[in-house]
Amino acid sequence: MLYTNLNHLESAADHQKAISENENVMVICGRMGPMCIPVYGIAEEFEKEYHHVKFYDMEFDNPESHVIRNIPEVRGFMGIPFTIYYKNGKVVKATSSIQTRDQVKSILDKEFAAAVTA
Repeated sequence: MLYTNLNHLESAADHQKAISENENVMVICGRMGPMCIPVYGIAEEFEKEYHHVKFYDMEFDNPESHVIRNIPEVRGFMGIPFTIYYKNGKVVKATSSIQTRDQVKSILDKEFAAAVTA
């Protein structure tokens, strides 16, 4: 299990439920390493601002994370975490490796454009 304050997806069924029951979802699939930890922290911060987005993590080495590791959008990715953005159950954006707060904010604003409430 990942030691973050995000909601954890532990199975393919959890993943499917999360993306089918929520309009806007961000899933960070990684490990507790130096490229991943900052992205978890950014998501934890944005969780307080973007109430219309659900934020999750999933352990990269969990066999169940094949639901992320095998999607076409991550083919060719070389670094973790894989960060997948879903809108109505469909992948709208996927990134790999470390991301800055500004990069993540830009994606959230573009893909999940809704009024951000304070």
